[in-house]
Order: sequence, then structure tokens, then C-alpha cells
Amino acid sequence: MTTPVETSLHRTLPLTDDLKARRRYMVVDEPVAGNFRFGLLLEDLDIMAEQAALGYARSIHPDAKVVTAAIDNIIVRHVVDIDRDIQIDARINQVGRSSMVVGMRVEHAGNPPTHIASCYFTMVARGGEAAEESRVLPPLEYRDELEQRRAEKALKERELYRQQQAALKEPPSREEYELLQRLHLAQDDPGFSGLKADRLVVDAWERMYPEQEYVPHRIFGGYIIRRAYELSSICAELVAPNRPIIAAVNRINFFHPVRLGDKLHYTCRVVYTDESFICVEAGIERVSRDRTSKALSNSCLFTFVNVDSDLRHQPVPPIYPTTYAEDARYLAAHRSHRAMAGHYALI
Repeated sequence: MTTPVETSLHRTLPLTDDLKARRRYMVVDEPVAGNFRFGLLLEDLDIMAEQAALGYARSIHPDAKVVTAAIDNIIVRHVVDIDRDIQIDARINQVGRSSMVVGMRVEHAGNPPTHIASCYFTMVARGGEAAEESRVLPPLEYRDELEQRRAEKALKERELYRQQQAALKEPPSREEYELLQRLHLAQDDPGFSGLKADRLVVDAWERMYPEQEYVPHRIFGGYIIRRAYELSSICAELVAPNRPIIAAVNRINFFHPVRLGDKLHYTCRVVYTDESFICVEAGIERVSRDRTSKALSNSCLFTFVNVDSDLRHQPVPPIYPTTYAEDARYLAAHRSHRAMAGHYALI
């Protein structure tokens, strides 16, 4: 049987000495704090999670493919320093019937290292001619208490994530109802000049080409979530008076695969603000090449924080939902933000 440590992968982003790599990960060509393309890091993480899961699945089923099912909460613990190498570690912590939970850790090397972020990717093994059939996987062998605790933590975090998602669908409490009512009543004031949610939207279209493929006939999910993140950061600028930087990835769900020739419609909305924080929801709809079918391929919720040049938090204005759909998105982001607020450690 395979142990978790035997599934480990390591990668270093050589930002200290490799000027070409450093420039690729820059947002702007200026010496500003937090000058790092977080969307590219999401792409790197998805690649490594896929490689770790694929190596294990193919040790059992040589024809196996793996797909990303979900990415749990990512809390950004420290602002990335573009002048320091980044170490990415991936390891399978737990194996279900056909799923694998891959633990990811990102840090700046050093003594001690600087913890940037950690998260869990849920990967699913598929196979067969259409690569749609589940592939049953054997469990891992845990040889010490540390490996067992990591597996239990992965399951606990996954269950907590499911509970958080289920809680988002609950009807409003009295406190939440009164919050929404205040936002609606404020809009009836003749002098109202607040930001309405329907104005805070960014969207884009693109077609999928062979360079976006990672396995035959499937578009790389890491590319899609990178694009969603980049558009979401642009959307956050509609509200942030200063500069929005990433504080957390509240959720990323993968619903339907995207294929070569599909068109993707990205829609990013500012759905909630609180003090210095901005929540942006991104939905990605795929439209088949023959235009006969469409489906939601991904949904994401990102939390940004508005900061000044010294990375001090700066306030952002409130936003005002008007329609029932905007109320629902506002409430879901409000709940997600409150659930994660105690864990924010950035800056």
C-alpha cells in the first residue's frame, strides 16, 4: 500500500534569482508591496494537485484521468514577497472511493519559513473511453500518528466546508432580514447616492483553444480559475478607493467540464462589502461549440481587502442590493465572510 509521503510533490518558484520568472509573477513593474499575481499561483496549485492525484490513480489504473471537484477555503496568511522564492508542497492526505484530498502548502523558504497559505483540493479519478467512469481507488496506509492526524484534519475541514455551503442556503435570520431591510430602505431616500449592486459587474467572453487543454478534450481548470480571479480583481477595483489585494478564496466549485471549442462567459459581481473587505462572486458559464447546450461550469467567491501603499486596511463603501437575486448573493457572501472572518490573518 502507498503512504501519504510517497505521494508528495515539491516545486520551487525561483523568484529570488530568476528575473524572467519574477517578472512573470508581477502585477506591475513597480516596487510595491504585494506585487504578486495570485491568479498564477492558483493555476500552479491546480497543476500540482492534479499531478499528485494522477500519479496515485495511475499506479492503480493506467488509463485514469483526474478532474478537480472543489477547492476548499484558502486563507492568505502573509502578503507574498515577489523577491523571495516560493515553495509549494502537495500531498494526498486522504483517499475515498474514487476521490482524493490533496493538501497544499505554500510558503517562503527561510528559517523559519513564512507561511503564505494552505488549502485542500478534492480530485476525482475517472476513466473509460469517455473518461467519465469512476475509478475505485485503494486507501492510503498511515504509518504514524502525524499522517493519521493529517487525514483526519483533511476530512474534518472538508466536512466543515460542506456545512458552511449548506448554511448558505438557510433562510434569513431576523438579524439578516433587518440588515437587508435597512439597505433597501436607504435607497428610498431622495438623496441616496450609494453604490447599487447592479452597477458593480464585469463580464468577458472567450473561446477555448488547444493551448488551454491539459488532458485531451478537457480544458485546464487552473486556467479557468486564474481568468476568473483576474476578472474578479478588476471587479473589486470598482469599489476599492485604494488597491484591492486577495485576502481569501472562500470557495471554488467545479460543476461541468469545459471542452475544446466551448465559449466561456465570465460574470463577476461585487456582492458584499464590510469595513475594508470586498467579496466578489464569479460565475463561469460554458456554451457548447454548436450552441445547443449551456451550463454553469464553475462558481467562485473571492474576498479582497482594500489597502494603502503601506498595506494598511482602508474602508470601502457599502453596496446596496435591489433585487431578490442580489439579496441572495449578498446574504450568502455575508455568511461566508462572517464564517471566515476569524481566520483572516493577512497584514
